[in-house]
Amino acid sequence: MSEKAKHYYPVSWEQLHRDAKALAWRLAERGPFDRIVAITRGGLVPAHIIARELDIRVIDTVCISSYDDQTQGDAAVLKPVAGDGVGWLIVDDLVDTGATGRIVREMLPRAHFATVYAKPAGRPVVDTFVTEVSQDTWILFPWDTEPQYARPIAAARTSDRGG
Repeated sequence: MSEKAKHYYPVSWEQLHRDAKALAWRLAERGPFDRIVAITRGGLVPAHIIARELDIRVIDTVCISSYDDQTQGDAAVLKPVAGDGVGWLIVDDLVDTGATGRIVREMLPRAHFATVYAKPAGRPVVDTFVTEVSQDTWILFPWDTEPQYARPIAAARTSDRGG
């Protein structure tokens, strides 16, 4: 993420499934696609849902590492994919700054790029997305979280003001 998170947006498994299916509805009008290239790791779950909904049987991966738990560093390509992307669909969970997306776009310049969630800085990199969140929002994906107590907003605001 390009700046410190000011907001958190928790996404449940059910919501992710609904949002990925909504993305599949949008993509159905833009296809057909011959294959999906999922950007790992975040793109794996949405890619599976979209592949099922659009009856795409070939799923490949491009593996890029750029995040730890809350900071984005330099992107490292761990596994590239060959081809120009004609008839292919690139899927990721989120486009943040667009750094990872630009790398994949260079690899597959003719592919259609879709993400479930998008932030303003990364939006120009993708062709299709479902939900936009502010740049200072950290999306808490279901694979990164576990249920636990959350302080009420009013209590958090009171303690922030020293009261």
